[in-house]
Amino acid sequence: MTEWPKGVAKPAIRALNAVGYTRLEQLEKVDLSTLKKLHGMGPKALAAIEAALEESREHSE
Repeated sequence: MTEWPKGVAKPAIRALNAVGYTRLEQLEKVDLSTLKKLHGMGPKALAAIEAALEESREHSE
């Protein structure tokens, strides 16, 4: 298992793992509206993922 950002609860992590996402980096090209449709993915988890991806992009520039 990998480290997900703080705010991503276990149900959201299980939903991500169920569709094959095991690392935050895998979500860089995924539309957040797609993730929103996953059972277990709530607004807090989406916000945490979005913030972590934004931070990751800032550090890679």
